[in-house]
Order: sequence, then C-alpha cells, then structure tokens
Amino acid sequence: MILKGSHRGGALQLATHLMNERDNDHIALHELRGFVSNDLAGALDEMHAVSKGTRCQQFMFSLSLSPPKNADCKTQEFMEAAERAERALGLEGQPRAIIFHEKEGRLHAHVVWSRIDAREMKAINLPFFKTRLNGLSKDLYLEHGWPLPDGHRENGWKNPLNFTLAEWQQAKRLGLDPRELKQVFQSAWAQSDGLKSFRSALEAHGYYLAAGDRRGFVAVDLRGEVFSVSRMCGVNTKALSAKLGSPDRLPSVADVTSANAERLSIRMRELLQISKEEQARAIEPLLEERTQIKASQQQERARLKLLQEQRWQEETQARQGRFRKGFAGLLDRVTGRAALMRKENELAALAAHQRDEAQRERLREAQFEDRRDLQSRIDACRKTQREQRMQAARQVAFLLELERAEGMPLDAPPRRRNRGLTMH
Repeated sequence: MILKGSHRGGALQLATHLMNERDNDHIALHELRGFVSNDLAGALDEMHAVSKGTRCQQFMFSLSLSPPKNADCKTQEFMEAAERAERALGLEGQPRAIIFHEKEGRLHAHVVWSRIDAREMKAINLPFFKTRLNGLSKDLYLEHGWPLPDGHRENGWKNPLNFTLAEWQQAKRLGLDPRELKQVFQSAWAQSDGLKSFRSALEAHGYYLAAGDRRGFVAVDLRGEVFSVSRMCGVNTKALSAKLGSPDRLPSVADVTSANAERLSIRMRELLQISKEEQARAIEPLLEERTQIKASQQQERARLKLLQEQRWQEETQARQGRFRKGFAGLLDRVTGRAALMRKENELAALAAHQRDEAQRERLREAQFEDRRDLQSRIDACRKTQREQRMQAARQVAFLLELERAEGMPLDAPPRRRNRGLTMH
C-alpha cells in the first residue's frame, strides 16, 4: 500500500480534517493509545499540551495508508502495516491514534503519532522517513502480490506523471484528471523540436504559451487557469531554455488571457455550459443512489454498535456477578479463587472484544460488496465525462484555429462564414 507521511502541527485542524464526514462515507476511530481522552480532538490536544514543554512546532507525525483500488485489505492488515511503520520510524510506544475512512468504495487508514518523548521532553527525530516508508510500501506490495505502481519500479520513485497537491486541486477545479493534463503537455514536449512546434501542439489542445511573472514559461487555458510548463512537462528550466529559447518573446499571461476571452465566443461558452449541465444530470441518479446507500449503511452500523454496547454491558455485569460478597468474598481473595476468576473474566472480555470486532468487519465487508457495483458505474461515468470534456476542449481549440485562419469571429452569420463554399 502507498504510505505517505508528514510532520504536522495544528491539532484541532488535523482532528477536524480526519473526522470530516462530508468527504467520507464512513469514519471509524479505531484506536487511541496513550491518552486520557476518548475522542480524537482531545487526544491530539493532549499531544499539543505535552509539546508545550519543548520548542517543537510540528509535534505530530501523520501517516496515511492506502491500498490499491481493487485490493480487499482487512483491518488487521492495516494494523500490521501501521505497526511496521511505527518500528521503521522509531516511534515505538508513542501515543497514537488510528482512524479508518471509507470513501468511494475504498478503505484507507490514517495514523497520528506524538513525536514528543515524554521522558526526555524532546522531539523524536525522524531522519529519512520518506525513504523508509517507500521501502516498506514496496515490501507490502510484493508481500500481497499487488502490481507495483510505476513509482516502485526499477526506474525509481520518480514518476513523470506524479503531481503535487496544488496540481491536483487545480485540475479538480477544471473537472479534468491531472494525469491526463500532464500527458497532454508531455506529449507536446516529446513531439516538438522548438518553440513553434511546441506552441502549436499545445494550442491544438486549448493551451496557449505565455511568459509568467516568476515561472518563466507558462500555459494558459481557455478558462484562464495558468500552468507551469516546467512542472507539467517534467523538465527543468535549463531544458526549457535549450529547446524554446527565452520566454521574453511570448506575450504576458494577461495578454493571453485577454486574447482567449475574445476568442472564446458566447456560443462556445454556452455549448460548454450545456455540456457541463448535461453531465451533472447524467451522474445525478448515481450520486443520489450513493447517498441512499451511505445513509442505509450508517444506520446498519449504528444499530450494530447499539446492540454490541448493550450486550457488552450485560456481559460485564454477568462477569462482575461471579464475585461473591461479604465473608465469602474475603475467603475467595484469601484462597486465590478471586484472582482466578479475575483472570477468567479478562480472557472472556478479550474474547468478547474480538468477537465484536469480527462482527463489525463482516458487516463492513458485506457493505463493500453492496457498494462495489455502484462505485464501478460511478467510475465509468466519470471516466466517460472526462473524455468528453477533453474532447470538448480540443473542439474549442479547433474552432479557434478556424476563426484565426478565416479572420472572422465564431459567431458570424453562417452565410458570411461559408462564403465561397455555397453550391449554386
């Protein structure tokens, strides 16, 4: 599974993010170790309080564990991976919280450790934590027989289609897949031998070169989004200059944005808006079905939790009832019978806990099966819509080229646009 870790501050913000029910179908606070509090916000606040005795600002280490999309990963496998990560990082025994998220038919986990050694009152250093996590991640892929992602293959962790969080968020605003956007730029870069050909290749997809304020070469799309050419193509500034020359020859971002606004006619804006609305209507029934399934599954889990809590209270009372009172109870303590019953009760409580955990796991797996078909339909619909949006962008670019070649606006009357082509 993919392991991504980072040093963190901001206890309240992290707790709010991890317990955010809006972006997740289900959230389960699986474990709190080493805390007085029984909720995540309180636990992370305890980490913050302990860190006040040090100068450490990033007093937490946050780790996400994400298996491949179609992998059926059990809760115990997540726990084992978390334990191995804890040993690899040198955080054994540190207070920690484990949270499970279910989103779009997938289960992933988050682990948050305190970096503060309470005995020494200093932060635990985590040197080379990315290298250690990458090594463990690759081991987990191989042990489970999962296909290795490109980043774990022999060409190293670097992947030409890797993208940053900022790039992902930018692509999400446009409703496009960031991996597809990078392929557009990298394909244009590979097939071009200079500024002219590279510029033409990008414009064929609706991206126009400009000179950025700080980033040198940038590209502006028809909506005004600005992309770093270096980042999208995966090449450094020196390589850009060698092939494209100086960005000073290009218009500014403001000029390109203004020109694009003129190019993109009212007709094309309407077509794009209509397409967007049609796609929203097409996927709406699937999203409504997802909402209904989510609500139903949450009710099932709440019902199971209530029944398990009631059963736990009854079993606890029954275990406590085994101890005799008065003189008989004193005799039991003297003879050792009370200690024996206490040990038996502890074993019975552990067995009951494991039984309840297995029951919750079976329910989760059954709900996953119910959700899997719907998620496949949602994924297929989104993929088709991404392809349609990319095709629409290419069509807009073609029409803009036609406008530039004919020297007339796109919304010109048909008779004037087709002059010379009419059959008499």
